[in-house]
Amino acid sequence: MPHAYPFLTPEQKKELSDIALRIVAPGKGILAADESTGSVAKRFQSINAENTEENRRLFRQLLFTAEGVEPCIGGVILFHETMYQKSDAGKVFPEHLKDRGMVVGIKVDKGVVPLAGTNGETTTQGLDGLYERCAQYKDGADFAKWRCVLKITPTTPSRLAIIENANVLARYASICQMHGIVPIVEPEILPDGDHDLKRCQYVTEKVLAAMYKALSDHHVYLEGTLLKPNMVTAGHSCSHKYTNQEIAMATVTALRRTVPPAVPGITFLSGGQSEEEATINLNAMNMCPLHRPWAVTFSYGRALQASALKAWGGKKENGKACQDEFIKRAHANSKACVGKYVATGASAAGGDSLFVANHAY
Repeated sequence: MPHAYPFLTPEQKKELSDIALRIVAPGKGILAADESTGSVAKRFQSINAENTEENRRLFRQLLFTAEGVEPCIGGVILFHETMYQKSDAGKVFPEHLKDRGMVVGIKVDKGVVPLAGTNGETTTQGLDGLYERCAQYKDGADFAKWRCVLKITPTTPSRLAIIENANVLARYASICQMHGIVPIVEPEILPDGDHDLKRCQYVTEKVLAAMYKALSDHHVYLEGTLLKPNMVTAGHSCSHKYTNQEIAMATVTALRRTVPPAVPGITFLSGGQSEEEATINLNAMNMCPLHRPWAVTFSYGRALQASALKAWGGKKENGKACQDEFIKRAHANSKACVGKYVATGASAAGGDSLFVANHAY
């Protein structure tokens, strides 16, 4: 039987738990603005804007300075570059966000790499030097994010991919907590493929069960973590279309079977769903008749930014239109995470599919 060697004091545990609870306070979720420079290039290409550091700063500044989103956004995930950029007023973005009562997060993984001997599966790199990077980031960030990716095919995910990614997420989470940073663990199962809802639910349960076993093995303090999972949906090429209620029931059932009640919140990724779809599915989960011991909310990138990006179009004079679209989506998702959203579907990109095959950040 392993002996316990506690690495967190009661005070450190309380700090971690308080940060996590602030991020997922009722009606609040996360704005994921941690796209890598390469990912931003693809988004900017769609609006014919040049992918320069200044343009990235300008667009993110519009999101970070939009008025009236404080009740909706509990935390914002930043990319390394954005941590050190300043607003026009000369204040670094993390400071600006903290002044607005939002918790600042940072993406710390270094992307996916192939897992040899598998059918195109991957693991995520970035553990080397993570201890030192967390010490550096703690000045400006209170939580972090790490994304692992699994895919559903007739032969995947393999046991190796499930176990390897679970261990990587656990090691990352443990390093973050040693530095007082709340880890968001993200074991994303991609929506690519023609699998049905049942298959996605089965795989989601196996992946989450393995990950929480690994978190336990690594002595991770669950009350000071958050989970960022995929919703349980059929593959994008599946011929059968499921209702929002079926998606909600399958997702909540999978989570109830695998996610301990000690976890304060579940912040869903949107996984290429349209803005409207991501909001309606989140709302359906919060109206689901099954008991949910954790906050069920959002950690959306594309599903909060697509209409705003389209409205901005890379032009300074469209700043207000951009912010209006972002505010609209933030309030819609804020309502959805308490089960009170009523669909309107009136955003610039609201119904557009945001699916990208084999999505990488």
